[in-house]
Amino acid sequence: MKKTFAVLLALTMALTLCLTSCGGGGERIVNVCGWGENIDPELISQFEQETGIKVNYQTAESNETMYALIKQGGTDYDVIVPSDYMIGQMIEEGLLAELNYDNIPNFELIDSQYKNLSYDPENKYTVPYTWGTLGIIYNPTITGGEIDSWCALFDAKYAGQVGMIGNPRDAIGAALLYLGYSVNTTSEAEIREAYQLIADAKASGVYQGFFMDQLYDKMEAGETAVCTYYAGDFLSMHENNPDLRFVVPKEGSNWFVDAMCVLASAEHKEEAEAWINFICKTDSCLANMDFIWYASPNAEALEQYPAYYEEVNGEPMDPALYAVMAAPADVLANCEAYVNLPAETLALYTDLWVELGIG
Repeated sequence: MKKTFAVLLALTMALTLCLTSCGGGGERIVNVCGWGENIDPELISQFEQETGIKVNYQTAESNETMYALIKQGGTDYDVIVPSDYMIGQMIEEGLLAELNYDNIPNFELIDSQYKNLSYDPENKYTVPYTWGTLGIIYNPTITGGEIDSWCALFDAKYAGQVGMIGNPRDAIGAALLYLGYSVNTTSEAEIREAYQLIADAKASGVYQGFFMDQLYDKMEAGETAVCTYYAGDFLSMHENNPDLRFVVPKEGSNWFVDAMCVLASAEHKEEAEAWINFICKTDSCLANMDFIWYASPNAEALEQYPAYYEEVNGEPMDPALYAVMAAPADVLANCEAYVNLPAETLALYTDLWVELGIG
């Protein structure tokens, strides 16, 4: 169901772009860039009806892809939704605008634990959009048993059955965690050791490839048995393949926050802040959670969601699935948030990714 909506969303947004750039002079618009399958299309229609502002919704495959597009200067984005570590880098480089929170009164609905985080300690630039965990998605009918360790991503036992995530921070992060290191280490020796673990697994045929959203189809169809990806995306995959399971490995994982930001180059800042304020509403957050399966930082919405799910879907939500969406405290206690790394460490990540043949 969600993929059908995603296709319709792409077609609708393409038409909107045409209308707004091919003669709708004077029309108010906002250009939003988020992740694939990460917005309820009905919210876009509702916002347009309520405000008269047209939304041009575009997608990027990863933080790194979004960053590269912005640095190349070939985008017209107003609002972007990057992850914590990338936000920190963009703030350092002067790519983000300070927000006028008078235009975003619904910021008050965001739980305090998602404010003043390391990437934006004074909350000048960001409004949290979603949060979740990175983990392993696997199909026990193919693997023949349960998985509880990052070891599965490097184990020859699963040769040809593993999809490794296609961005360097998460892939190398998983290897660092398996080796017992921090995902925020700046030790070149530790990072190179993690890289070598991935390179060896790649050379020995463990991986089918390095993927991002392609993993939806692969996991749902049973073409891939093991991958590393995000909790919310697992829940979308699970809708179409109930055999799939998700685990935050015993070595720990990454806890992340994706947040809405406005680019310093934005041409529609007032419209951008109106969009952010609309998305923060409890009703918007509830509808969005039910579509994208990512936990909301809106405290009211997160608390109300199980009842909302039952009302909308006509059955109680499986507590195990809710625990994947909104990881409990004991799981989060074993997770680490990414921080923005020094420039020389980021350069090392980039160089190693290229050396791996991915970058």
